[in-house]
Amino acid sequence: MSIKLPMVKLAERMSRLGTETAFEVMAKAKALEAQGKDMIYLQIGEPDFPTPKHIVEAGVTALRGGQTHYCASSGILPLKEAIVKEVVSRRGVAPSLHNIVVTPGAKPILFFVILALIEAGDEVIYPNPGFPIYESMISFAGAKAVPLPLREENDFSFDHDEFCSLINERTRLIILNSPHNPTGGILSRADVELVAKIARERNIMVLSDEVYKNILYDDCQHYSIYSLADMQERTILLDGFSKTYAMTGWRLGFGVMPKDLAKKIERLMVNSNSCTATFTQYAGIEALKGSTTEVDGMVDTFKSRRDFIVAGLNQLPGVKCLMPKGAFYVFPNVAELGMGSDDLENYLLHESGVAVLSGSAFGQYGEGFLRLSYANSIENIDRALQRINNALDKI
Repeated sequence: MSIKLPMVKLAERMSRLGTETAFEVMAKAKALEAQGKDMIYLQIGEPDFPTPKHIVEAGVTALRGGQTHYCASSGILPLKEAIVKEVVSRRGVAPSLHNIVVTPGAKPILFFVILALIEAGDEVIYPNPGFPIYESMISFAGAKAVPLPLREENDFSFDHDEFCSLINERTRLIILNSPHNPTGGILSRADVELVAKIARERNIMVLSDEVYKNILYDDCQHYSIYSLADMQERTILLDGFSKTYAMTGWRLGFGVMPKDLAKKIERLMVNSNSCTATFTQYAGIEALKGSTTEVDGMVDTFKSRRDFIVAGLNQLPGVKCLMPKGAFYVFPNVAELGMGSDDLENYLLHESGVAVLSGSAFGQYGEGFLRLSYANSIENIDRALQRINNALDKI
């Protein structure tokens, strides 16, 4: 006779933990593909290029050289030294080695920083639409997630007066992301200077997500709040290797932050991951020090695809799309089609075999939009646009 065991009782906080819809849509698309439907994937934020050969060889050499054991929880010294040089080169200020924590991907920096800084009752301002894990982690920590709207009429930047109105005595952290996922927008120097001014006056920490900083177009510039005066002690710089170097599967990221905070983030690493894979870190050294030829070529290709997909989207009935300045996403406005973003995502998946993401997957201010990644060939993008056009004719 079998005994029915009680259901697992989960902690209440698990109900506050969100997800990334991109992976859920991919699973649905794969299921349809297994049933024989031809699919085109424009939903995932992953470069479709291989990791540059010289980076792969550095990782292989490290493996063959025995770099397969534990290392320091905050990262190996040679990689941290390379990160210092990269930060100096791109932001004009030099952190110390004690300011750096290397993690398996950039996400753990976001996860750990929020766990280390945020308590119930605190408020965290984050971009909306924005990377969904921002809101997920803020809520998981028991804090209030305060959306900072990024509006189409502002070229997907934020309104300065609106930003100032969100600040209060409970504001503990401000999250920035530029170039921006999902819109491809960038922050101006005036934008980051305003945030810095408020952060200094109110003693608020800033987490600056800069993982797309190397993917910029049309001579646009990246402005890092970390480079501004007196902001090194108030900023957590979040960066990684996945997007620039097509290293998503290598899982390598890092944070640069005040020394006292870095010690606590290192402690969280000890309690969760022990350390980041050593051979992966040696590949990261080569990424920072080696040739940029393949990376430059990748960005040039992304630009061509961006121009192609924006032109194609703007020819579709009821669709309008701004030209993104960075990253590899477009965020077309589809409100005129009269269908909710979630419904349109599902309709295109089943009707046209094109996987895209609902704008609402990135927050309330993403409703009425879709996110498409152009990390795919122009041939596939062209096929996708034709399929979308045919599907929209049936609405």
